[in-house]
Amino acid sequence: MSRHIFLIDGQSFYASVEKAAHPEYRDKPVAVGDPARMNGIVLAACPIAKSRGVTTASRVGEAMARCPDLVVIRPRMGTYIQISLLITRIFESYTELVEPYSIDEQFLDVTDSLAYFGGSPKELAARIQQHVLQSTGVWSRVGIGPTKILAKMATDNYAKKTDEGVFELSYDKLESTLWTLPVHQMFMVASAMTRHFNRMGLSSIGDIARMDFGEFKRRMRREMGKQSDIQAGYYWQTARGIDPSPVEPGIRHQLKSVSHGKALRWNLYRELKDIEVVLLELVVEVCQRTRRNRFLGSVVSVAAAETDGARSAWFSRQLTLPQPTSLTHEVAAAALKLFREHWHGLPVSRLSIALSQLTDDNVIQLTLFEDRARAYRKERMIDAIKERYGSTAIMRASSLLEAGVARERAEQIGGHYK
Repeated sequence: MSRHIFLIDGQSFYASVEKAAHPEYRDKPVAVGDPARMNGIVLAACPIAKSRGVTTASRVGEAMARCPDLVVIRPRMGTYIQISLLITRIFESYTELVEPYSIDEQFLDVTDSLAYFGGSPKELAARIQQHVLQSTGVWSRVGIGPTKILAKMATDNYAKKTDEGVFELSYDKLESTLWTLPVHQMFMVASAMTRHFNRMGLSSIGDIARMDFGEFKRRMRREMGKQSDIQAGYYWQTARGIDPSPVEPGIRHQLKSVSHGKALRWNLYRELKDIEVVLLELVVEVCQRTRRNRFLGSVVSVAAAETDGARSAWFSRQLTLPQPTSLTHEVAAAALKLFREHWHGLPVSRLSIALSQLTDDNVIQLTLFEDRARAYRKERMIDAIKERYGSTAIMRASSLLEAGVARERAEQIGGHYK
């Protein structure tokens, strides 16, 4: 039985949410970024702004130079997450099979829904589009296909470029549609892989799809070595739209690690005492999230990027702990040891911490010289206070120093303001 799968994408999602919240900007170019930081990046731009040369990932100052009447709005990540969850609930009123792909993209399997709602897949897609638009002010584009991979490529390559924002990519259309596109427009093919394919004489998606798999695998081996067999299978199937993976409701992936990182203004983090303040703050957040998910970690990893403007260095090291833990002082001791041993001495521009090899926290190793059970009770009490009153309700004194970033991070989600 053929499936009917949608990949629904919110157009310029952050910017669309802001334009819906500010009707006075309806006919103005709008971008989402920090207007107080000209060197910051544009996270999203509405179609009007894009038509005037504003692109995502460009600098705010550059965008305003290209488009002098550009309205730049500081991001509100908490609001965007709430709208995304509202859109998920709308989708769930049409099918139970809704799988979030990103904050603005979600897969829907509507195979069984069509009999209930009636009409064709395109008609149901248009109905969902209007429902989302009227509820949130966000215009959606819908790619339709018999597999998730075809639905995704239908959205990216076609639905985003049509006025109605809906495109169906079926197996019988592949030769006249998808296979005519250049190879870099195939899902998960970036610039490096494009160069590999071009050297192999494969310039279009159809060049891969029409080739015998054995021959394609041989060419991949000549270009990239024997370890490329798995990649060969993936790209050959993608070109043909083969994807047996189901739409899985929710996000149910088992955590493999808990990590946290922070980009820093390197000219402010030259001395060890200042860097260690941020390092400890990251450890506090990683341990709190690990406890919230009821895990313990056995391996601590520290990674840092260093630069003085002329020279650069980077390192990533890990250390296995004597016993699994999510206690802040135990993880901090290991993280500080790793950093001190491997830091090259240059100012730090990025710092990250990870706790991996996770196990359930239903069994805690006791020691002769420390009451670890009591330490866990204290940490969990602090977690409960933060959950109720906010992450700044209890802070380490070091976070009040000028080098601390915890107070600033408390106002952000994913590095952006709530």
